[in-house]
Amino acid sequence: QVQLVESGGGLVQAGGSLRLSCAASGSTSGISGMGWYRQAPGKQRDLVAFISIGGTTNYADSVKGRFTISSISRDNAKTTVFLQMNSLKPKDTAVYYCSANRWSYDYWGQGTQVTVAT
Repeated sequence: QVQLVESGGGLVQAGGSLRLSCAASGSTSGISGMGWYRQAPGKQRDLVAFISIGGTTNYADSVKGRFTISSISRDNAKTTVFLQMNSLKPKDTAVYYCSANRWSYDYWGQGTQVTVAT
C-alpha cells in the first residue's frame, strides 16, 4: 500500500503562485511515476502534470508555461512530488489530487483545495 499526503493548497489572488507538495509513504519501492490531477465542481478529474521515474514530464495544455512539476526519488522510486503553480487563473480553481503509479496501480491522495480569486 502507498499513502499519499498533499499539502500547500489555499486561496490566492489571480496572478499569484502556490506550491503543492505530496509525500508518499508505505510501499514506495516500485513507484514509477507521480502526478497531479484536478477536479472542478461538476467536472471530471483531469490530468494536470505527470513525471515519470526517468524524469519525463507531461502537462495539460492549459497549464503549460505556468506550472512546473518536480520530484524527489529515493532508491530508484519516486517519493515526493511538487507542483509549482504560477500565474494562477480563476479557472485553475479545483481540488488537486496527487497520484502515484506503482505496478500499474494508481494510488490517490485525499485532495487539496486550490481557489483562485479574481
